Amino acid sequence: MRAIVYRGPNDLRLENVPVPRIGSGELLVKVAVCGVCPTDIKKIQYGTVPPPRVFGHETAGVIVRRGAQTRGFQVGERVALHHHVPCLKCHDCAHRAFAQCAQYKRTGITAGFEPAGGGYAEYVRVMPWVLPGVVKIPQRNSFFEGAMLEPVNTVLKAIKRLALLNGDTVLVAGQGPIGLMFTRLLTLQGMKVVATDRLVSRLELSRDFGAKWTWEVNSENRSPKSEALRSKFRVQSSRFNVSSLAQLTDLLTHGRGLDAAIIAVPSDEVVREAQQLVRCGGQVLLFSHTRRGEQACLDLATICTDEKDLIGSYSADFTLQAEVARLVFSQKLDVRQLITHEFPLDQTAAAIGLAAQPTENSLKVVVTQRTE
Repeated sequence: MRAIVYRGPNDLRLENVPVPRIGSGELLVKVAVCGVCPTDIKKIQYGTVPPPRVFGHETAGVIVRRGAQTRGFQVGERVALHHHVPCLKCHDCAHRAFAQCAQYKRTGITAGFEPAGGGYAEYVRVMPWVLPGVVKIPQRNSFFEGAMLEPVNTVLKAIKRLALLNGDTVLVAGQGPIGLMFTRLLTLQGMKVVATDRLVSRLELSRDFGAKWTWEVNSENRSPKSEALRSKFRVQSSRFNVSSLAQLTDLLTHGRGLDAAIIAVPSDEVVREAQQLVRCGGQVLLFSHTRRGEQACLDLATICTDEKDLIGSYSADFTLQAEVARLVFSQKLDVRQLITHEFPLDQTAAAIGLAAQPTENSLKVVVTQRTE
């Protein structure tokens, strides 16, 4: 079969590799769609793991082979895969720190070599301990929606880490695919969202996803198209006579401050600004600061004296997958609107390049081999 093999930093090669052999308690799935995730991009660009591997973990496809002792699945079923599933028995799991569970850290899906998700290949082997994470895709729904279950799960998990009440005001910094998911899910839960981004086109879309207010972060290299959108946007926002996000926050919250801020961009400057914008007793949640070794200067008194919680959230929560499936398959969160670019398997490197350096018109990028 064909697979995109990681051979070193920024070195992806289309190779022929053996179709994975499955055990008696495993599944073989023919990949239809695999999303491009920032965590894989960082591994590829910075070479944080040794090669060779086949990346790609936001995967949906069709079961083409079932092990003799595998129960609950049939050949021909359309499924979405979760490459990490916790044991639900250890000390970490008892504290709901599922991403820290030793079993969770074992990748349970592979297309060969060291397991790494395998979605950038024609077939993947699904190992026994992640079978509870396999979700069947309803006939009315697409492989695209199935492939998006895992990233949606990570967003919902993060939201549930926040101590929010109905009607609270929440900043979502960054309106890429993840930020837009945050905006929609928070809105569905009764929150009032302030969305920020450098691109006006994304801010306009964030309004469709439920953002009550939007704020354009100053950006350079503006295109004629973006200027046209910006003029339209100014008309929509003209009722607020403010010159900074801090002033807008004071106006919207009557000087109280934001109840929470979600940082969906890897910017230390945004984190520091958010610390000032949230109220005493509020929360700042980091979602995109996943590269180890980076240091940041913070005013620790805001955490101690002002009781502003600084927390993080990483990866998915297995116990939420039924709720996530309902949100996605009912299209209350219509993830199809997020997918802007499809690439065939042999152009996976280009897909990753676009996802790493998004354009004004790009959001979620996927690699597709779908037959529907």
